[in-house]
Amino acid sequence: MSLEWRAARSSTLVWSNPVAWWWGLLSLVSGVNIAVWFLLYRQLHQQPTGPLGSTSGIQLMLLLCAAYVFGCAFRSFLPRADVQRICLFDTWLSSVMVGRSVATVAEIAFAAQWSIILHQLGTMTGADTTVNAAWAIVPLIVVAECFSWHAVLTRNYLGNAIENSIWALAFFIVGIGLCRLLPEFDGAVPVVLAVTIIGIAGYLAFLMTVDVPMYLNRWRAEGDGSTLMTHLEGLRDVSTRWIVTHDLTEWKEEIAWMSLYFSLAVWSSLALCVFYSLEDQLPRYRSEPTVATSGAPAAAGKQKPVMARHGIR
Repeated sequence: MSLEWRAARSSTLVWSNPVAWWWGLLSLVSGVNIAVWFLLYRQLHQQPTGPLGSTSGIQLMLLLCAAYVFGCAFRSFLPRADVQRICLFDTWLSSVMVGRSVATVAEIAFAAQWSIILHQLGTMTGADTTVNAAWAIVPLIVVAECFSWHAVLTRNYLGNAIENSIWALAFFIVGIGLCRLLPEFDGAVPVVLAVTIIGIAGYLAFLMTVDVPMYLNRWRAEGDGSTLMTHLEGLRDVSTRWIVTHDLTEWKEEIAWMSLYFSLAVWSSLALCVFYSLEDQLPRYRSEPTVATSGAPAAAGKQKPVMARHGIR
């Protein structure tokens, strides 16, 4: 039974279909996310963030967050699977060209948020490892987006596997940058950093045990290359063809990553804005420098304290 035939039989998404409930949940979560963004904008858009930040800095973070929140909401309201060319609703807005373009802007904006946060914290603490990590994130994600477009245009799932592997590498680097910051703070900040690191570890585990293997399995299953296209053929195809299907079988492998992506990932984007806005409060949580003592006693019989920080920069 072809996808096209099923599309003709399933033009209406009925609530008895589990896919409809999934779509409804995605839409509800996205609506809440949009409302939270507007609330944050109202609270933060004119708030200076301290010596390293500025009103324009928080506005940039809110703008990047908006690109991600609204981009993910668009993809929630009109779900689609790019390589398969399937979607839930018969509209040109469901075309892969539109959807993938929105996703590209949103994902680069999300990467830029992480880069800004790492640079902010690395500069504040003098942690060169974190600053270097900040500079690496956006270029890596731009490369990942190129592999994503290659996969979409050619229908080659190997590009998706490479794309998600690069995302894993990028967030492994983010995790290293955050680990470097742990000894720099006391109180609640290390707890927030540790929770974030644990979240990143869970994300990496999902990518390497579920997401990347899924795309590799699809790539192996189409080993004869009969469905591949050239980039020019693919460009026309993504602009003109979308197949409506409400068959759970076609969507079941997409549900897990989309559900996590359009909820947890968006919440992290919103949280990054809040964290950035707290820069003027972070110095009070800085850990005290380690006190080291010199080998020779002072003239008064007391050791002279020498202030020094240990560990990699």
